Amino acid sequence: MKKNKYFIIFILLIAAFLRFYQLGVNPPSLTWDEVAWGYNAYALGTDGRDEFGRFLPYDYLESFGDFKPPMYAYLDIIPVKIFGLNEFSTRFPSAFFGVLTVLISYFLTLRIFYKSEYSKYYALLTSFILAISPWHVMLSRAAFEANVATFFLVLGVYLFLYALQKKPLIISLSAVSFVFSMYTFNTSRIVAPLLVVLLVFGFWKSILKIKKQIIFAAVVGLVVLLPLMPFLLSDQAKLRFKEVNIFTDSNIVKTSNQEILNDNNVWWSNIIHNRRVGYSLSYLQHYFDNLSFDFLFIKGDGNPKFSLQSVGQMYLWEFPFFIAGIIFLFRKREANWWILPAWLILGIVPAATARETPHALRIETTLPTFQLFVAYGLVNVFISTKGKLFKISFKKALILAVGLAALFNFTYFWEDYSRHYAKKFAGEWQYGYEDAVKYINSVKDDYDTIYMTSSLGRPYMYLLFYEKYNPKLFRQQAKIERDAFGFVNISKIDKYYFDYKMAKESKKHGLYIVSPPDVPKSANIKRTFYLPDNTIVLVAYEE
Repeated sequence: MKKNKYFIIFILLIAAFLRFYQLGVNPPSLTWDEVAWGYNAYALGTDGRDEFGRFLPYDYLESFGDFKPPMYAYLDIIPVKIFGLNEFSTRFPSAFFGVLTVLISYFLTLRIFYKSEYSKYYALLTSFILAISPWHVMLSRAAFEANVATFFLVLGVYLFLYALQKKPLIISLSAVSFVFSMYTFNTSRIVAPLLVVLLVFGFWKSILKIKKQIIFAAVVGLVVLLPLMPFLLSDQAKLRFKEVNIFTDSNIVKTSNQEILNDNNVWWSNIIHNRRVGYSLSYLQHYFDNLSFDFLFIKGDGNPKFSLQSVGQMYLWEFPFFIAGIIFLFRKREANWWILPAWLILGIVPAATARETPHALRIETTLPTFQLFVAYGLVNVFISTKGKLFKISFKKALILAVGLAALFNFTYFWEDYSRHYAKKFAGEWQYGYEDAVKYINSVKDDYDTIYMTSSLGRPYMYLLFYEKYNPKLFRQQAKIERDAFGFVNISKIDKYYFDYKMAKESKKHGLYIVSPPDVPKSANIKRTFYLPDNTIVLVAYEE
């Protein structure tokens, strides 16, 4: 146990370094969602209201009209108070809970394989692999609420198992943790209930032995969940799903109708080419996209925010042990082994309804099952087999080869991320708005109107964030527009304009921040803003 403590401390130090090192400068800028989290935390910490004035919102943050689950903003209040409103404080909760997830994964693995003589090996390796995972490291280094939700899910499963095996009274904490995940990330609102149902049915006999504690936990969970229920049943909650799900894809219906027409509308064609069959096949395709070899081990997610594009969501060296882990797990069936495949399968269910697949963020709720499979494979290939698979001398050589491959994979990932990522993908992170706002702040008294282009995203939120705009003043000065779909647009704050036509109509001495193609030929250019690779991203000119 003493050695285990030293190992886990070492692993946590690695995890903390990989998640906190240069957190404020890499990724190179904040996305519009990140500045929204930071500013809402700032507003809540100022007067207890979100950016639009809702007092202590518990069900959602309206934000840009995407109705964000509010937990991340509340968790960010203290970091913003301590470190100020900046990149580091905004990303702090994600990095912090990322490290805690590494720790809880250790204890979770011990609970899953509590009867195995190799449980400590499984636990240490799982935590270590998660600590250096390119998937988990990258999602821990930006203000992704999914990363915090993953912590609550892992904690919920761990507390459930610990309660059944050790202390029944803490089963209520498990219920609260699952509900907290639902206050944190939209996908968890489906995954958390599925995991609870899985655990209840899987441990039905054990649950019957602690009925009183289970009933109390159910009541506590429902009480904590109750404030969220009206929103979950509202049109606003359905808005995001309607926007991204495959079941609103009219092309499937068109294809179905065309295939039936090609078959002269015969009865069997109506069955084979039924749109419901089309949607089912589309769902399966999107589901298995998230398990593709290319996604997991070669290139990763197509979105550079979630992947380097040159490394998979997992390391290539993990592949043979991932497969070995699955084989050994189903062959040996140790203790509560079935939780792993069931969790992985259920974790992808909601993500497969989205049009964009594979999607590393939406299936982060499956972690650390992938890493646990790899750890299980490693232990059973090199330790538990005790030389049965191959000779001892060859075994040592193979361990050395795997170690070198793992070191090479990790070094390649971290070198690329820490030295090249910010320069290569700055444009994906709305880079340029920060420099533009700082410039505006230095010359704002010289102009009657100031316009910022929305070509990079949501400019008003960057102005609020980097100027640390007084939330009360913003609410008084902002011209807020909401369209029929519920999306929010801010066209003006005091003399700051985000609508080009409105800025022009003011006919006042103005400063314009625009994309290079939008600069008039006769413009008096005052400042040019560059990406790290020296590409011009924004231009400031006056009229």
